[in-house]
Amino acid sequence: MSVFRHCEFAKETEFEFWGFLFVMLAAVMSGFRWCMTQILLQKETYGLKNSLTLMSYVAPIMALVTALLSLLLDPWHEFKRNNYFNNSWHVTRSLLLMLSGGALAFFMVLTEFVLVSVTSAVTVQIAGVVKEAVTILVAVFYFHDEFTWLKGFGLFTILVGVSLFNWYKYQKLQAGHANEDGMLGSRETNASAKYVILEEIDDLDEGT
Repeated sequence: MSVFRHCEFAKETEFEFWGFLFVMLAAVMSGFRWCMTQILLQKETYGLKNSLTLMSYVAPIMALVTALLSLLLDPWHEFKRNNYFNNSWHVTRSLLLMLSGGALAFFMVLTEFVLVSVTSAVTVQIAGVVKEAVTILVAVFYFHDEFTWLKGFGLFTILVGVSLFNWYKYQKLQAGHANEDGMLGSRETNASAKYVILEEIDDLDEGT
């Protein structure tokens, strides 16, 4: 995904250092966010193994921060003059669109939390990269964006990275099954055949 972003930057007439820095910082913070989410969801001591429970704590904070930023940055003085809220029909349509978008966002975040709870933060990051690839394809085939060789290189890099990740997980799974046939009841073998669950690592450490 970072390679694709570099390809996009290459098309710009002027390179903006701070913009590039913020994009890279956002990528780092995204990984940090999902790692912390994995810890909260997979550690029994925190009592947040249920995805809905975690969302009940996180969502109000996210809404409050977003509201504060909106009050500070958005042009609220133009609220009554825009075409989205200038009559009752437009108000109703805008509210329905916001409700639909909010529902989609809720279920998307819930799905991501469930995925993190049973797999790992790396898996969610890989899924996000696949989403970027789908975005590229939709932009090209539906919105008729120009498909340059730079976009093609970025898409190819995404597909290779995702394929290598899946191949690596498949090899670990196959190795785990082979070891299980040789040594039944080995807890270390079971752990190597699955995704990394933090509670299982703690149990293995305590047993050694």
